[in-house]
This record gives sequence, C-alpha cells and structure tokens, in this order.
Amino acid sequence: MDTAILSCATGTLAPYQPSGAAPWDKKRAQHLYRRMGFGGTPAEIDAALSQEPGALVDALIDEALALPLSPEPEWAYWTVDDYQNFEEEVQQQYVAWIIQWVNDMLSNGFREKLALFWSNHFVTKYEAYLCASHLYQYHKLLQQNALGNFRDFVYEIGKTPAMLIFLNNVQNTVFEPNENYARELYELFTLGRDNGYSQVDIQETARALTGWNNPLPYCGPVSFVPFLHDTGVKTIFGQTGNWGYDELHDILFEQRSQQVATHICTKIYATFVHPQVDDEIVAGLAQTFIDNNFELAPVFRQLFKSEHFFDEYVIGTQVKSPMEHFLSFVREGDFLYNDDVVQVVAYLAYDLGQQLFSPTDVSGWPGNRSWVDSTTMTGRWQGMDYYLFFLFGNAPESLRQLAKNLSGNSSDPALVTQSLVDHFIPTGLDTPEAYERATAALKWEVPQNYYDSGDWNLEWDTVPAQVVFLLRHIARLPEFQLT
Repeated sequence: MDTAILSCATGTLAPYQPSGAAPWDKKRAQHLYRRMGFGGTPAEIDAALSQEPGALVDALIDEALALPLSPEPEWAYWTVDDYQNFEEEVQQQYVAWIIQWVNDMLSNGFREKLALFWSNHFVTKYEAYLCASHLYQYHKLLQQNALGNFRDFVYEIGKTPAMLIFLNNVQNTVFEPNENYARELYELFTLGRDNGYSQVDIQETARALTGWNNPLPYCGPVSFVPFLHDTGVKTIFGQTGNWGYDELHDILFEQRSQQVATHICTKIYATFVHPQVDDEIVAGLAQTFIDNNFELAPVFRQLFKSEHFFDEYVIGTQVKSPMEHFLSFVREGDFLYNDDVVQVVAYLAYDLGQQLFSPTDVSGWPGNRSWVDSTTMTGRWQGMDYYLFFLFGNAPESLRQLAKNLSGNSSDPALVTQSLVDHFIPTGLDTPEAYERATAALKWEVPQNYYDSGDWNLEWDTVPAQVVFLLRHIARLPEFQLT
C-alpha cells in the first residue's frame, strides 16, 4: 500500500489539456468523479468523455451550488418540550437523519462529499449534545457553506448549538472563561497548530467569545446573554479594543489571511488530491483563496481543472474511507439500494471507524492509511459480501447488465474480467497474473471446455453468480481499497 503515500506527481495549476501522454479517458473521468463525490455510474462516465474536462468540472460545481438543501424535518427546531418520549424519539430522528445523509451522498455527490469533508474539519460529536435538532442545524450549515465563503462559514459555525456545546463555549463567561473553542478555532479550524497565534491570543480570544450561554430548554437555541459577555479591552494579534464575536472574526481574517488560506488549502489538497502535500500547488491555491476573499468555489475550480490533479501519479493514491468504500461501489455499479441498505452501510462504516457526525476526536478522522488494518480489512470484506448477497437476491440481472455494458457484451471471460477490474480499480492491476487470478474467479465452477469452445457468453444463467464471485474477488484486492 506504499503507493497510497508516495507522490511523484508533476504538473501545475495550469488547466489540464488532454494529450497522448495524459488522455481524457475513462480512468481520468472516474478519478474526477471519485474525488468530487463517490464515483460515477457507467452512464455518467460515458457522458463525461464527450465533454471538455474543464467544462465538466464547472458543471459539477455549478450543480452542487444549485442543489436544494436536504428536506427540513418537522423536528428541525424541536426542544425537549416537543417530545413525548424524548430518548426514544430523538434516537429515531438521529437514525432517520443518518439515512437521509447517506441517501444524499449517493444522489448529490460533490456537495455531500464536501459536507463530509467539513464535518471532519469543523468537528462536533453527536454524543456531546444528543439532540437531533442540533444535529440537523449543524448539518444544514455544512451544506449551505460547503462551497460558499469560508470567512462566513467560520463565523456561523461558532454559533451553532452543536459546536458551542461540544467545545464548551456555552460555558465560556466573563466570570469563568473557557478557552477550549478559542484554541481549536486557531489550531484546527483556521490557522493550524502553532501557526501565528500565542497563548495570550487564545486567552484574549476566549474573552471575546463569551456570552453565548443559554441553551435552554434542553435542545433549545443558544442565545447571546449580554451580562455574561466580557466587555473589557482585549488585544488579539496586536489589535487592541473592546472586541466581541464579530470583531474577532474580522481581525482573524485581516491579520492572518495567509495562514488561514495556507492551512485550509493544505487540508483540501491532502483530502482531494494526495496525502503527500505539494507546497507549490498549495501556495497557488492559497493565493486564489485570498484573491477571491475566501470564496471556496474558485479554489475547487482551479484545483479540479488543473493538470496537476489529472497527473497519472495522483490517481489511486488515497485509501478509501469506509463510506467511500461502500458508496463508490454502489454508484460505480449503478446498483440497487434502499433505506435498509443505506442504514446497514452507515452501521458498517461506524463499525469500521467512521461514525457520521462523530469523528474520532476534535482533530477528526486521521484518514488515509489509518482506515485499514487486519481487522478493518476483514470488516470491509464482510460488508461487501453482505451487499453482493443482497444484489444477487434482489437484482441479479443488474450484475449481468453491468458486465455486458462494460465489456461490450463480450464472450471472452478475460476481456469481461478486465473491463470490470479496470472499472472498479483506479489504476488496474500490476501484472498479467493478477488479471488471470481475477478471470479464474469469474469462471467459477463452469467447466473450462465451455470457454475453450466459445459456448460461454453473458446470457448464461450462471452469469449473475459468476459476476458476484468476480466482484467479491475484486473487493478483496489491496488495489480496490484505493481511490
């Protein structure tokens, strides 16, 4: 799995121009859909090849910007007083919203890929507040700001009940300051660890953030309480005055714009391009971020249109998260799913270390190689077995149809195998022997003489089961864990 961390990528932020050395082909189109979402269906990949890559990037970003928010549930702003049986009902609402989000991931790829990214940046943990309405309001903000203005995003996220409770700013008063949110605001959310701030800046910032302290009744909105706010003079980043919440954010982005831009663009690069960060590319993205007053869309447009992003050495270099592992398979096969499958996927991801709305800690899921070890690999295999069993029992003809579509209805088992392998694995397999082993999985128990004589074809009754065994083999390969 060393390929998941080593980078030989070249290329700049100049727009990608297809060439003989770097053609606009299925591999690069799927690379784009995997990084900008959870993979593309066969039809989407075929359609992508008839478009200019830069225009496709613009279309995907414009589509994400235009998407409506997830439908607002009736309990979106409930407090404890609206429940008859709080613990039971709030748990049902939590599960319902998990199902809603996973369905959204399958339908609204880029916007929800970004929402997942931001949930791992502006981290909260559901267990800290145990309130479905707070969860909804937090997630709504992630969707609203996923491609918006980062400065506004930071301003708004700090006033969400989920964040205020998780990082203890509801306990931050003039009488008893709490520095927790102030510290993470700089260390994780904007500047990066030990990058342009001091302990005094944290202390003074905590004073500016006081007063958001009234989450009553339980699950109710957090409001500003003037007498709990510190109205004294504060000095933050060398700027002295009677600063409050609004002024603090102005000072942060005016005095530390370069640090903010570099930190955020570094994280974007590591998540959407390669875990080994290219400082020169990040510097270019950071300048675009600053030049556009911290609007996120121009940064993503520049990145995903660049020759660097489409470099051969960037493709297949990230380890899939559990959600990517399962959802990309569903999307790339254009396979059947329902709410029961979605709920199981969410549970499997939780069991493999990715509980939605509850990353590991305030630093988020470490990601990449931390996702896989001997235990989680076994869990990935078992999860795929469950889903393949579901498909075979409920939509067997979809397995046959996928093989026919990808292979051009070939009757050559080696060609059928290669078409499926190359569709699901970013850079294919390294050796002819690896493809031969995959072909053996497809051949299953059908006697070899039927292949030798040319009698076998994709209309045979055995084909759905054969495709299941091939997909099961593919899902166990180390290369399948990469995106």
